[in-house]
Amino acid sequence: MASEPTNPMSSLLTISLLLFTVTWYLYCFIWSKVKKTAPLPPGPKGLPLVGYLPFLEPDLHRFLADLARTYGPIFKFRLGAKLCIVVSSPGLAKEILRDHDATFANRYIPAAALPLSYGVADVAFSPHGPEWRMLRKVCSRELMSSSTLDSYYGLRQREVRRAVAEVHGKAGREVEVGELMFLTAGDVITSMMWGGTLDGEGRRIVGAEFREVTQKVLALIGTANVSDLFPLVGRFDFQGVVRRMKELMVWMDRIFDSVIERRRKMVEGGGGSRESGDFLQLLLQLKESVDPKAPLSENNVKALLMDMVVGGTDTSSTTVEWAMAEMMAHPEVMRKAQDELEQVVGLDNAVEETHLPKLSYLSAILKEVLRLHPPLPFLVPRSPSQACTVGGYMVPTGARVMVNVWAIQRDPDVWAEPLEFRPERFLMDSTSKCDFNGQDFRYLPFGSGRRVCMGIPMVERMVMYILASLIHSFEWQLPEGRKLDLSEKFGFILKKKNPLHVIPTPRLSNPHIYSFSE
Repeated sequence: MASEPTNPMSSLLTISLLLFTVTWYLYCFIWSKVKKTAPLPPGPKGLPLVGYLPFLEPDLHRFLADLARTYGPIFKFRLGAKLCIVVSSPGLAKEILRDHDATFANRYIPAAALPLSYGVADVAFSPHGPEWRMLRKVCSRELMSSSTLDSYYGLRQREVRRAVAEVHGKAGREVEVGELMFLTAGDVITSMMWGGTLDGEGRRIVGAEFREVTQKVLALIGTANVSDLFPLVGRFDFQGVVRRMKELMVWMDRIFDSVIERRRKMVEGGGGSRESGDFLQLLLQLKESVDPKAPLSENNVKALLMDMVVGGTDTSSTTVEWAMAEMMAHPEVMRKAQDELEQVVGLDNAVEETHLPKLSYLSAILKEVLRLHPPLPFLVPRSPSQACTVGGYMVPTGARVMVNVWAIQRDPDVWAEPLEFRPERFLMDSTSKCDFNGQDFRYLPFGSGRRVCMGIPMVERMVMYILASLIHSFEWQLPEGRKLDLSEKFGFILKKKNPLHVIPTPRLSNPHIYSFSE
């Protein structure tokens, strides 16, 4: 039977329908991809070339909190060629610090951080990867474990009792709390690092110089640097920020070289062992062990010491100063804390670290201080390793991402009476489980996720111990005619604008508590 001839129009129609269908599906696919590309966050417009830089205000944490009220909890602005994105809500902080933790695991590295971190050989600025994981593991398992910190209690006890004796020697006279606490925190940390402290005038002189260097280092890290804002001309260091950081590092490097060389000579002479008891010994043992899982270099050792000494000293002393200032402003809080100490410790005894877990009200005071005055108001800014969507907006690779913890912890939608100093809020069921580990995104004084501050165990013990000892051992009052000022000074670390000066008076019945001997 003969086949019917094919209709050319029918074939053309079939092909046309097929092409139309394919084209339509391709169009829909491409359009869906275009629609799925999230826009950049909203934000203020700046000027050509310099962006929003001319409009920034000195109290940047407050200024950016005000912008969030205009543009929402995620917004953008440009500083020179650098895109900056700020988030100011617990939900968006959770997206960055937990949901997309791996993407945001890299920290933004300013030019000044390169010499400070010995070429990012530390934990603070090292890019996320195998080396960072190795360094973090060394710190958390070897340096910050409960057993290691417990073994160094004698060092902390010695330095805290030294501080109490020093304050007792100044009874009735003005004491600058920030200066005293920097010396004390510095002594505690350097004792734990390499067992090094000084006595008398030498301690005061070196401590003052170390404080000055540390403050300059932190100021340079927080400086708006042309090299960071315009990477193409970064190598010229127009403002001299990197040059000045390198000059400061000569001073720090000289100290580290000295203590490392002294420790090596001790070991060669048979005087060094793990039992000699400090972090440097542990680091040098790991370095000399040639462990392929922990290949520490000399720069790693120095950089880790730098992280601990600079990071721990200034944040701890600043937190104690803020705590003392808030309690001076709220004497009823000071009295409640002292009553708790009387019940737990007694007026015939000195505070010991074993008392600290029983001091629930003092713990609430510390949490409230860190809510109102987080040491790093933006934490350490992050930089995503790939483009990511946060809150429905696109965050491009390489953007500078800041979590405004200061704003989150004062958000009236999150906290009742957020500007009031009320430690009792942390004794309530809804907030009693808030801790420093960053699991509750309303409260992030030390960050969250894999980049959460590694020094939390050390800082928490040290600050609580120092604070408890000071308010248990002395009554405190302002100098006559002096008004208490709680103004802030913005920087990489959020400090009091004006130092706190107070007059101590002994309050314990046992005079031996105020004596100190090596």
